Formats: sequence, structure tokens, C-alpha cells
Amino acid sequence: MPIPSGGYREVAEDLTTRIRSGEYPPGERLPTYKELADLYSVSVTTVQRAIIILKDRGLVVGLQGRGLWVAEELPA
Repeated sequence: MPIPSGGYREVAEDLTTRIRSGEYPPGERLPTYKELADLYSVSVTTVQRAIIILKDRGLVVGLQGRGLWVAEELPA
């Protein structure tokens, strides 16, 4: 799957697709903000904005000091 380059909305949409397709299954830890920034060739701030969208959609959960995780139960 090609990696989109661009803004936080594109990153959020790509991560949503990857989560829904099972590339990042429920309960799995996501890469760090830095790793995602490198993957998408964007800033960490852009990744942080994308993750806010995913949290609002109920797709990911942040555990302080432990990272980001795909939600155990994905919303429909």
C-alpha cells in the first residue's frame, strides 16, 4: 500500500484504512509518533494531529507512558 504524503488528514485516513484492513489489528501497539512521522515523511506535530482524529473516531487509545494502541473494539 503506498504511503501518502501530505497533511494530517491524509495520514489519519491512511491509518484508518490500515486499522480497518487489519494491518494494525485491535489491541496492537502502533508505531511511535517519531516512527509514524518518518514513515509518512511529515512532522511529529502532523502525526499528533492525525492521532487526535483517530482518537475521536474511537480507533486508537493512548496509554500515558505506554504508547498508542488500536482499540480492542472498533466502532462500526
